[in-house]
Amino acid sequence: MTTYHTISIDGLDIFYREAGSRDHPTILLLHGYPTSSHMFRNLIPALADKFHLVAPDYPGFGYSAMPSVDEFDYTFDRLAEVMAGFIDAIGLKHYSLYLMDYGAPIGYRLATQHPERVETLIVQNGNAYEEGLGDFWKPMRAYWQNRTPENADWVRQTMTADATKRYYTTGAKNLENLSPDTWILDQALLDRPGNQEIQLALKYDYQSNLLLYLQWQAYLR
Repeated sequence: MTTYHTISIDGLDIFYREAGSRDHPTILLLHGYPTSSHMFRNLIPALADKFHLVAPDYPGFGYSAMPSVDEFDYTFDRLAEVMAGFIDAIGLKHYSLYLMDYGAPIGYRLATQHPERVETLIVQNGNAYEEGLGDFWKPMRAYWQNRTPENADWVRQTMTADATKRYYTTGAKNLENLSPDTWILDQALLDRPGNQEIQLALKYDYQSNLLLYLQWQAYLR
């Protein structure tokens, strides 16, 4: 059975889902954008008979605290710090990391800081190479180079209801198998007052991950 918890980390309420016996190997599930630990709602019970599963929501995502951009430094360094505090607070000593999208730069930071803790890496769409940043990233690079309102407006287009739905439907062969609950819940959370500014801050800071690619590649080797 999946249980639902909230724990205080650095003064922030961090929500997480947990299932399975702690006597089993632990998998720490790190979600991507634009979702939350909700993305693992079906995976967790499917694995809970053989694994201990833990899936937190980052600050600004899911059911975790959402301080404003003036109250919290929304960078990948800071999110990784909060997740490191979370890991220590719930007493995880060894674990496998499931990294998806934003979970990858957070998870790679955790892994390189404490490689002795990581038993396995499971990577889904988690980039660590410049080759992974194709034409889709050109407008984002323009935003990194020049943080103008015009470039920000392009980034905001990735947060619309249609854009959020496309994350789930692009390339899907059987759309009737996809529950609309997924993108509708994601969008409801993105539409909270102040959340667009949080997402803009993180998308701008994404460039900090590129500076760590060589370090992460060395770790992977």
